[in-house]
Amino acid sequence: MHLGTKYFLQILKDAVGPCVNCSRFSPTLTIRLYSRMKPQIFFLTKNVRNACILPSFQGGIQPWRLFSYKDLLKSEQEHWSAFQSNYTGKTERLKQRLETHYEKYSSNLDSSMIRFGEYVYFEEDDCICRSRLEEADEGNIEVLLRMEDLPFHGFFIQRIRISPDHRYIAAGIKSVNSEESVSLIVKLNTLPVMEHIIPNVFSFEWATHDILFYTVQKNLQCHEVYLYDFSKKHSELVYIEQDARYFVDLYCTKDKRFLTINSNSKTTSEVWLVDCHHPFKPPVLVQQRTKGIIYHAEHRNNYLYILTTYGDPVGYKLIEAPVDSCSLENWRSIYALKEKAKLIELEMFKDHCVVFLKYCGHLYIDNISLVSNSIHSVKLPAWACSFELEPHPEYTTSTCYFWLSSPVQPPIRFAYSLVENKLIELTEQEVSIAVNCHAVHLEAKSKDEVWVPITVFHKPNSVELHRKPLLIHVYGAYGTDVNMSFKPENLMLIEDGWILAYCHVRGGGELGLGWHKDGCTTKKHNGTHDLKACINLLHKLGFSQPAYTALASLSAGGVLAGALYNNDPHLIKAMVLQSPFLDVLNTMLDPHLPLTIEEQEEWGNPLLDETCKAYIKSYCPYQNIRPQHYPSLFITVSENDQRIPLEGVLRYICKLRRAVRDHVQAKSADEKGLQMPNIILDVQPGGSHCASSLNQVAVQLAFLYSELGLDVQK
Repeated sequence: MHLGTKYFLQILKDAVGPCVNCSRFSPTLTIRLYSRMKPQIFFLTKNVRNACILPSFQGGIQPWRLFSYKDLLKSEQEHWSAFQSNYTGKTERLKQRLETHYEKYSSNLDSSMIRFGEYVYFEEDDCICRSRLEEADEGNIEVLLRMEDLPFHGFFIQRIRISPDHRYIAAGIKSVNSEESVSLIVKLNTLPVMEHIIPNVFSFEWATHDILFYTVQKNLQCHEVYLYDFSKKHSELVYIEQDARYFVDLYCTKDKRFLTINSNSKTTSEVWLVDCHHPFKPPVLVQQRTKGIIYHAEHRNNYLYILTTYGDPVGYKLIEAPVDSCSLENWRSIYALKEKAKLIELEMFKDHCVVFLKYCGHLYIDNISLVSNSIHSVKLPAWACSFELEPHPEYTTSTCYFWLSSPVQPPIRFAYSLVENKLIELTEQEVSIAVNCHAVHLEAKSKDEVWVPITVFHKPNSVELHRKPLLIHVYGAYGTDVNMSFKPENLMLIEDGWILAYCHVRGGGELGLGWHKDGCTTKKHNGTHDLKACINLLHKLGFSQPAYTALASLSAGGVLAGALYNNDPHLIKAMVLQSPFLDVLNTMLDPHLPLTIEEQEEWGNPLLDETCKAYIKSYCPYQNIRPQHYPSLFITVSENDQRIPLEGVLRYICKLRRAVRDHVQAKSADEKGLQMPNIILDVQPGGSHCASSLNQVAVQLAFLYSELGLDVQK
């Protein structure tokens, strides 16, 4: 796989966090597997008219006036083109250094092999390949699918599923530049043959050798499940979800006994079972949805093992129930997470259930023996901040493999023995833990006296930390943690003396389900107060100062970042946002957008609740722009991003520039030499969400170096 593809896939994974590659039991699936980490959006080209609606500059949502969308877009493109020349030198030097770092650590970004029976399947150079297990190291590779041979340009491989008899392979491919996805089914004869192409497929699973179940995605929503019978070349509808708040995906239990149809909202879920021995029988309901209860199901020895939020205390529990009488009254608890523990992953094996969790800032493994009912716990290395399980572990294996990393530590592969309860670091990668970086764990007291964790990285033995540049990362939505996986550019920043800080504010999931609930709907202000408290503490302890501080976020993290930008602009010098959500109120007031109804459990429903409407308006970044001094701002968006419509970002930029001009004009007589901050919008072609090229990262960093008055090392 060439460097550019590896880089894009890593950035995509970073952008959507654990939602893309997680197993059935990942709690992020309660949000939905490929949720937006972004607010609901519509496809820009839905608007036939060539106009956008722009509110007045007084901060209200009325009156409205029309402006030419094309003219404004053209103006922004010309503005960026003229301004870009200021960063040319810095951008090129940073790009060269970034390329060096990515080449050095690219081997750690490779996709893992997936074992199915006697074969291992893997991706290499934009191809799906396989090899017999005993020949995996001998170079006997069979190429099953070449992306370059397909009429799908700009697509990458996202998922593969193998039929039980290895006669078919189903591959999900997704467009780099849009939400478009396709499932390709290849028949594995002597020469692989393309058997079928199914458009707009989100998830898919094999029930039998020749029966594939799949979901159809329309306007960012999945509500329908279909069955395709390859023996009869026939497709039929199996399940349809009528409630727009729910998103449907598929999962096959590890023992291949059942296929589960999972219908999830942000707070409630429902599971239907399809018997893989009788796939044409109607699905059977496990437990009727109950508001506020999330659950997912696995199977072993005629028992369902159900991960659920049902019962006290608040948090995830593991429940067992007979498959023939699996309704709520027969649920029996066998394991519960500690209060404020974060469930990262749960994986089922033949005789063990392995839970990966975060508690008090550390990662742990809890190994639940389903034979002896005992629980063994192992603490993972203290430096680890991010965890990723290798895909499709064998159900009967006695060893579990996974990767640990941190923002400054490349992924290291580990093995965990289920029987011996032993952790083994696999050192053949010859990658040592980053010793040229010091990690500090802090807690800031928020406005309501809640303690908010912060993780800080900086070069050891640094002097005058108060004069060093500080880059703060925040997210704080959907119960999703701020991304702390490895990025090679972080090592470059540390080399240059930067301090990196990750603020684990409410609205995220770092301290469990309660941490999310305390930062969503009518408690969204908690996240903004948390972020302010974190920055104040960092400065108070001597980690940089406002003149050298920058804030970075993406997607829905733009809500908290944008709120701080309005309320406390004196705390930072510059801000960089990627595909940011900045207009919460107008988005949630439009029920015709594909995800508005689904997102009401995160942001509230201002359509029916005037109190909710006023509350959203009180923190919405767009609504609270006003004439004042603002730090410099760099926003990167994709022109056709369905999740963050360009139209809304253009509206935000236009209103912000007007407020900045009004402030400068009002103060120019009193404050000589008052300068306008740089307000920059970089509109990229295509429709990807939060996926940056290496060149775009270099440009964003060049902006930060320039705004903070830093030189770029060669």
